[in-house]
Amino acid sequence: MTPACPPEAFVLTGAFRVVCRNPRYLEELAARNLRILLITDERNRDAAEKARKDPEHPAHLIDDIAYVDGSLDQEGSYTPGFVAQARRWRGRYTVRGAYAVGETLVEQTGLLCDALGLPGPGLRATRVCRSKYLQRWYLEEYSPASLVVPPGGREDADLAALGYPVVVKPATRHSSSGVVAVGDEAALRELLTSYPAHETVLIEQKVAGQEYSVESLVQHGRPVFTSVTRKETTESGAQTFVELAHSVPNARAEADAALLDANRRMLETLGFRDGIAHAEWRTGDDGRPYLMEVAARTPGDGLLALYHLATGQPMEPQIIRIALGEPASYPAPTRFARQVYLEHGTGPLADVTLDWPQVRPLWVGESGMWPELAPGAKDDPATLRALFVLKEAGARLGPLASSDDRAVTFLIDAPTPQDLDELERRVRGAVTVTTDPEADGEH
Repeated sequence: MTPACPPEAFVLTGAFRVVCRNPRYLEELAARNLRILLITDERNRDAAEKARKDPEHPAHLIDDIAYVDGSLDQEGSYTPGFVAQARRWRGRYTVRGAYAVGETLVEQTGLLCDALGLPGPGLRATRVCRSKYLQRWYLEEYSPASLVVPPGGREDADLAALGYPVVVKPATRHSSSGVVAVGDEAALRELLTSYPAHETVLIEQKVAGQEYSVESLVQHGRPVFTSVTRKETTESGAQTFVELAHSVPNARAEADAALLDANRRMLETLGFRDGIAHAEWRTGDDGRPYLMEVAARTPGDGLLALYHLATGQPMEPQIIRIALGEPASYPAPTRFARQVYLEHGTGPLADVTLDWPQVRPLWVGESGMWPELAPGAKDDPATLRALFVLKEAGARLGPLASSDDRAVTFLIDAPTPQDLDELERRVRGAVTVTTDPEADGEH
């Protein structure tokens, strides 16, 4: 008797809430009649199991979830559990593709694709993209001067080898966690004591200049779509680098040619084969692009939503096509779109109000579930698409030290950059974020 053919499946990896915040991945795979398998951190178990029981929740489309233990500040800690689970699934399913939706399991997803002969960025790309110090080793041509300080090496590190100011980066974290600029050696030595003893730290000369990201859809080693995003961060008023705004596409295009050329050569050096790359760059005072870091996964924040608003087409179906080895393409932007994160006071979040016709604040809280935003036509007027409150009422707001500290964001789009700037100014004036410092003091 001929054994039944194992059902065809697709493996998604990453934080549960990130996967569900992009339900189009799940919908695309379900429409293809592929079993949807998810590998995520053990800490997501309770939320995931609860969500799967809700027929209205996107997680209802997931056929099986595996939970793995690990920590981002301990390199390779997720790998044993990931491999054990992937081996179990290999015997039960015919896996047709895999994709890392978030940062957590990028390297492990690369191992899965390599072992099963599936389209993916490649072992070098997925390993290097998960390590800030490996990026400085492999991609030195594009990098600022830097120093790697391994565990146990902090006392002996030559902290005078670099010109100050410098930027200190934990080697494997994400969301700008632990990234701090310091101005002299004494401050640097004190800062190093604040990182866990087991953590590798990268120290690099600070590059002063405008920050950008470049999003690249790559297939068979060739970019099928690239675009420059202009970014603003907390750097102007603090020593941190939390992102406060993304503009798609970059309206001040004088740096685009150099950025796109450096980005193309960087991807070639990585041997990046199939997938999406999110690379962060700065243009220095010398006009040269410097690579801050590169990730082998979907860009974070609301960038996918911004590209949908700017082009009229979602990007997720093309990412899935690349992961399945199908021909992919993506259109150039025809509108200008922007996401803005608002700075705020400290203390418990009391309220967020918006004085705007037909738009009200949407409290998405810890679930992070965003509704899909419908794009407008090319010449439609400038439009406020949504304002999201990312925290629960009563959540304590503090200084913006990492991306997780941000509380309120809005997304806008317009036919021209000038219209976009004017709309941002008006929306900022219409939003009030109220905190209650007195209530915070009571605790």
